[in-house]
Amino acid sequence: MVNERVLISGAGIAGQTLAYWLARYGLRPTVVERAPRLRTGGQGVDIRDQAIEVVDRMGIMARVRAAEADVAGMRFVRADGRDISRIDIEGIKHKYDSGEVEIMRGDLVRMLHEITTGAVEYLFDDTITALDQDDNGVTVTFASGPSRRFDLVIGADGLHSTVRKLAFGPESNHVRFMDHYFAFGNADAALGPDRWVTMFNTPGRMAGIYRSGNHPQAKAYFMFRSARSDIDLRDQGAARALLSAEFGHENNWHVPGLLAGVLADPDAYIDALGQVRMDSWSTGRVALVGDAAYCASPVSGAGAEIALIGAYRLAGELAAAAGDHRTAFQRYEESHRPLIARKQQVGPNLRLMVPKSRLGMAVRNTVTRLPLLESMAGMERIMSPTTTDRLPDYEAAGDTTR
Repeated sequence: MVNERVLISGAGIAGQTLAYWLARYGLRPTVVERAPRLRTGGQGVDIRDQAIEVVDRMGIMARVRAAEADVAGMRFVRADGRDISRIDIEGIKHKYDSGEVEIMRGDLVRMLHEITTGAVEYLFDDTITALDQDDNGVTVTFASGPSRRFDLVIGADGLHSTVRKLAFGPESNHVRFMDHYFAFGNADAALGPDRWVTMFNTPGRMAGIYRSGNHPQAKAYFMFRSARSDIDLRDQGAARALLSAEFGHENNWHVPGLLAGVLADPDAYIDALGQVRMDSWSTGRVALVGDAAYCASPVSGAGAEIALIGAYRLAGELAAAAGDHRTAFQRYEESHRPLIARKQQVGPNLRLMVPKSRLGMAVRNTVTRLPLLESMAGMERIMSPTTTDRLPDYEAAGDTTR
């Protein structure tokens, strides 16, 4: 095995999954994370289709199911809180036996950390500031610690990836703005019914609350259609001002209370809705995985799924190629791109969540009342496999599915 020393930037779902499999295959992964501790915030994430198999092979599927968010469905409501329509998500899953699980992102991140601690080196409260690669490796400069030498560097550091910027160029070349901004943060659980995602719309805007059956802390959601703003969203004061300007005068439903919860939450997340589109996910000895390479946006509902599968494939291809990064990176990309192309088609999801006009709202409301919707949703889940081939088992002798 060559190229054993692998630096991974980002201790989220993609980064820790990659680290797990690299360590399992005998490589030596190091994970660097900008935050001083594990980031355990975030919304519910779906583990479905081949991602279920990835998690099962990691030995934590039973724990994931035990921590299931336990959400019954989605409600659309009027300004006075009365139902317009409901989607019975739990019923659809049972009817079509999809096996998928929704879990809070923080719960999954903690589980991944527990199964990698001891086998993976973690560097918290630090970040990469420079990459200098040559034929034999990559010299990495850190913000705090001394420079170190690695064989490969993998960016798993999200939509605003530092590794992508250093190795592939400016973010503007790779992130496609989707004409919306979004936010989520903590909310008063009394503002929404237990086990339901509840949404209130006005044209081009959505406010909602997420109530997990297994978690006392509710989450507020906001999304709104807008031209691109010049505001630097890394400035949390400016980001909160942008959100307040959009929803601060809305007094219907529970919008004021939900907005107050997000603005008071120090870990609230406010950002532009975007997708990452790249011609290649690798350059030399540097590659990308998860949102850094192919973010499909939160409205896709596929972020965890494509991160888990992508990290599994990247690690497996490196092991199968005995560390030959050129071969491994090419195989990883060829096998994973068809799934990404499907998951980035999010137009229907966006129109469901944030219709841009009153006519669009009326159409959405009519469609969600139809009994046919349940059958359509169920067929979508069982008729759209993630790939045309089975998920490779890189540990199985003689595997030829790559």
